[in-house]
Amino acid sequence: MNLTQPNKLLACIILMVCISTNAAVHQNQPRVPQSLSVQAMIDELVPYDTLWINGGYYRENNILITKPITIIGRQNPVLDAGGEGQVLIIRSDDVTIEGLTLKGSATSNMTENAGVKIENARRVSIAANTLTDNFFGVYLSNSAQCVVKDNIITGGYERESNSGNGIHLWQCDSIDIVNNIVYDHRDAIYLEFVINSHVMGNHCESNIRYGLHFMFSNNDQYRNNIFKDNGAGVAVMYSTRVEMTDNIFENNLGPSSFGILLKDITDSRIEGNHLLKNTIGIRLEGTSRMQIERNNMEDNGWAVLITANCTDNDFSNNTFRYNSFDVSTNGKLVLNTFDQNFWDKYEGYDLDHNGRGDVPYHPVSIFATVVSEIPEAIMLYRSFTQYLMDKAEKAIPSVTPENLVDHEPLMKPPLL
Repeated sequence: MNLTQPNKLLACIILMVCISTNAAVHQNQPRVPQSLSVQAMIDELVPYDTLWINGGYYRENNILITKPITIIGRQNPVLDAGGEGQVLIIRSDDVTIEGLTLKGSATSNMTENAGVKIENARRVSIAANTLTDNFFGVYLSNSAQCVVKDNIITGGYERESNSGNGIHLWQCDSIDIVNNIVYDHRDAIYLEFVINSHVMGNHCESNIRYGLHFMFSNNDQYRNNIFKDNGAGVAVMYSTRVEMTDNIFENNLGPSSFGILLKDITDSRIEGNHLLKNTIGIRLEGTSRMQIERNNMEDNGWAVLITANCTDNDFSNNTFRYNSFDVSTNGKLVLNTFDQNFWDKYEGYDLDHNGRGDVPYHPVSIFATVVSEIPEAIMLYRSFTQYLMDKAEKAIPSVTPENLVDHEPLMKPPLL
């Protein structure tokens, strides 16, 4: 049959529409029947397909993804590893996992089993999922440009020995961890050998050890997070160029607990944070060239505990109030500056009305020095003995570091 030119054109248009329609259906409409496994459906997909899972319960473990695909759950489908192996293992770039409940990875101190394990991948997104009763929640290894956001991650283990971390990163680059809720894990979020990454807007509560734990990680930032009721708030160790801004560290209590621990880090910044009701607000060990400014340190046992091997750290425009001890140290020579901070215990005056006290303030009390050497002396806190010791030290300074002084203490708390 001969086709005229208009008929040929019409036939081509119809053919293109059919091809386009079939491709759209293929990429966006796959479903998981109850009779098929999730792994079987994944195996049938071609790269860049989308798999929709509409509800249901799937008892499967070690589901492997080795091609770029998207999996989206509707009506809360549950993938349960049943305490064997892992739930999802991703070994491909360009994978998205959204809207699933992932649970039941095996507990093992030899294997980092996880609800989702991402290995050697780029541009993976784990978003709006619920991960519960897994050893590790989300585990990323040697991966880059990935996003973990809007997930609820719960562990439920009571001992550090049988609990992994909620979100664990090892040797990663450019990872965004955003708006997750993480509780009842060992560490809520753990970073080791991680660079150029952001931890933002997360709520980390009731974790056994740390809300956030840095090791050997540089050029990272965490901000607008809440770290509450954990064994300790945040530990940043052996790292450099870390930005810590606008976070809340609250009620991290214990014999040696803290809001922030800084150990052997350099060239970093702590700004605009609220440290409330912690055993120790900020503890610094072997730390240098830190800018610590505009933080509110309130109702802590020790607001700042700084060791003698810390140098060139600058504390300015911070607010110290209602703390048992504002500053304590273990050395007589202090090579750090504390200028233009607000101290609620300051009793000086401001005759020139410039907003800064005319009399320098020494924030380390003799009683704080005694307690740092003899912890049992805390039994005398708020006793008449403490009152006499502090008054004697003001009259005849002898024990406290002479150069740990705020030369221009603020008369009012600065705005955060």
